[in-house]
Amino acid sequence: MTTTTLEMKNISIEFPGVKALNQVHFSTETGKIQALIGANGAGKSTLMKVLSGAYDHYTGEISLGGQSLKIRSPKNAQDAGIQIVYQEVDTALIPYLTVAENIMLLDTVHSMGRKQWVKWKEKYVQHWSGVTFGITFVSAFLFSPIWGKIGDRYGRKKILIISGVGMAASIFLISFVHSVWHLLLLRFFMGFFSGFIPMSQAFISTQTPKQIAGRVLGTLQTGSITGSLLGPMLGGILADSLGYATTFKWTSISIFISAILVIATKEFRVEIKQGAKAHYSSKEVFKHILRNPVLLTVLFISALVQIAHFSIQPILSLFVSELHGKTNVAFYSGIAFSAAGLGNLMMSRKWGKIADKYGYIKILVILLFLAGIVYLPGAAVTSLWQLVIIRFALGVTIGGIIPVRIAYIRQEAPIAMQGEVLGYNNSLRFLGNIIGPMLGGFLSGYFGFSAVFISTSALLIISGVILLVSMQRNPKLIKHTA
Repeated sequence: MTTTTLEMKNISIEFPGVKALNQVHFSTETGKIQALIGANGAGKSTLMKVLSGAYDHYTGEISLGGQSLKIRSPKNAQDAGIQIVYQEVDTALIPYLTVAENIMLLDTVHSMGRKQWVKWKEKYVQHWSGVTFGITFVSAFLFSPIWGKIGDRYGRKKILIISGVGMAASIFLISFVHSVWHLLLLRFFMGFFSGFIPMSQAFISTQTPKQIAGRVLGTLQTGSITGSLLGPMLGGILADSLGYATTFKWTSISIFISAILVIATKEFRVEIKQGAKAHYSSKEVFKHILRNPVLLTVLFISALVQIAHFSIQPILSLFVSELHGKTNVAFYSGIAFSAAGLGNLMMSRKWGKIADKYGYIKILVILLFLAGIVYLPGAAVTSLWQLVIIRFALGVTIGGIIPVRIAYIRQEAPIAMQGEVLGYNNSLRFLGNIIGPMLGGFLSGYFGFSAVFISTSALLIISGVILLVSMQRNPKLIKHTA
């Protein structure tokens, strides 16, 4: 036998010029799910808003379990045990939770305590920020050596075009996502085409004489950093003014234009010296890397540097929000990102030129130690502008690491295997990009933002120590290009 649990009798409500409800009767029974069906404008949502206390100027009676209720506010409804999740996704507290989870969420907040709930929400956001940021690099990690090997055999221009079009399509689709799972899936798909900039570095590197590779790659890095400098600021302005979906669409268009521009370029293949092999198997490439401990160390350090550098990237906007507040957080986060880009822009080419003259490994060691020392004060910042200054100093030091490292690989690897060796370098970088965001999200969630800066500094200094030891143990493998 069923009993009436909730009953609404003779509910009427008017708005200026409109009678939205007229003597409506609605009831539910114990153990049953009740559906309320009607045409658009029939008053379904209005009736539910009366029940939830959103509208208080109605007439009629509401009873629950035979007891009369006076529902004139959302708190009245909640105190009576009535919970509601509205049909509009953007008004739900957490859009990607189920209806049942959203209904029970208020009880969760009450049982945990509001302060503890806020802390839990921050940890939840930090965790998903790290995971969605890092998932792209899982697929990129797997495919980077494959693209490098294909580039060695068939040319890198075609790979650049495929990469650009694939990334543009992925980012365009991201603008339509409605849940974190959709975003996660598309970020993973995007990773298959990631590496446009690393592949462009290989594209330029293999066409450049060894003795000026650092300077040329530094110039290329300058172009890349110019985009990194303007991108976050422009993205922040677009996100604050037009929304994230529109920002993704414009980003997609920009990358597609880049792919079209590559079509207009001409690829010059450096001639292989007479007697040298034209193709290498992956087994031969591995043997070449393992025979050179310094090269192997440089590749390993690629992962450590990326772990350090990317541990702060996905949570930087959260840190900026904590320092400066939530007003225009996307714009101010863009400034913090761009500060490192400005330092990169100023010094990247100069570091490459210095490394061409004094040796790539020596300069790499110096840059790693400097970057580690510069990042440490970030653990103690108390204002946004202190963070911006530290990010700028980091950009000055870390800006030379990528071009100098690639120039060294260009020096040590035969031309016919350079794409694959650089592919392994990129794979290890992507591995660092996977671990870094997750590490940063974990550390910031459980130990605070300061822990991320301390761990980043430690990793950079450890990388410098590892490379210094390798250099001293294998002095014959250290070449001077001057």
